[in-house]
Amino acid sequence: MQNLHETGLWALLDRTVGTVRTVRLFEALQIHPDLLLPRTDRLHRKELAQALNMLLFEDVTRRVPMAAAYVGDAVRAGRKLTFDHGALRTVACDCGALPAGHLAFARLLEPLGFEVRDVYPLELLAMTGRAYSHRDLPEHIAQFFVSELHPECFTANFQTAVLRTVGSSRDPLPLPSKAMLAELGERHTLGFDDGAHLLPNLVGCFERQHQEPTWADYQAMLRESKEMAWIATEGNAFNHATDRVASVETVAEEQRLLGRPMKDAVEVSRSGRVRQTAFRAALVERLFVGEDGRLKSEIVPGSFHEFITRDEEAPGVLDLRFDSGNATAIFKMTERP
Repeated sequence: MQNLHETGLWALLDRTVGTVRTVRLFEALQIHPDLLLPRTDRLHRKELAQALNMLLFEDVTRRVPMAAAYVGDAVRAGRKLTFDHGALRTVACDCGALPAGHLAFARLLEPLGFEVRDVYPLELLAMTGRAYSHRDLPEHIAQFFVSELHPECFTANFQTAVLRTVGSSRDPLPLPSKAMLAELGERHTLGFDDGAHLLPNLVGCFERQHQEPTWADYQAMLRESKEMAWIATEGNAFNHATDRVASVETVAEEQRLLGRPMKDAVEVSRSGRVRQTAFRAALVERLFVGEDGRLKSEIVPGSFHEFITRDEEAPGVLDLRFDSGNATAIFKMTERP
């Protein structure tokens, strides 16, 4: 059996975030044996992809109290979570130095070994979702559900507010990281030291890249798209992270009995094989620019934690698809209560 401390994944996380956080991540998350490669002077793309996913999962537990409570319960019970997917939102418009929409993430997810498995129209939200699945271990490396909002579907006033908000976004990827991603995409491996430098920059892509929105623009966006209003304050942070469980119905009932704020219903895909539910979004304090030009704070919806049950679509083959109806309903978790 592979000693965890001798694996490239452990060494990469230990170098990046320290031993204490690395131990906690390995305690909390189920990791497939094929990801526990012996440490060498090079990292495979699947090791970097897994390390990124683990740190993004950790970020949700840091920002979402219910996620932290749920993960804490699991660790104390000796149960590891299976990280199924993380979701983030983008805007398909001029975002300044940041590539528009999902392209801001295709440029890093593809070199890491992810590919677009399916595209999902979210017509009721004027959005499009793309599911990025990993080529090497699609069932065992968490997927990314990257949605992008289409401002042209809304009023001119809304579009102006959007451009004022995201139109001067910065690009969080420095040039050396882009060169490393190019090498990773070509060779599927990267030197260990380069990987340790790259990983924090990848994590930094999953943040807000624009300045605080004005309160007036936020209100204008909120009136027409609660999803765009969420992007205005949270940017490209994980909207939610998802635990793959045997029965979402059982988990939901257990969490309700603990007094935790759950979604009222379980969403079921058209195939019947994918079922989802979630905690309601955490409320967070964010800064806005007021009419007088001064910053003021307001309480707005933040991120949340989700649960999913996936049945097999064929013997031994898990149904990794998403469902537009399920996704649209889950998005409502970030609406104001």
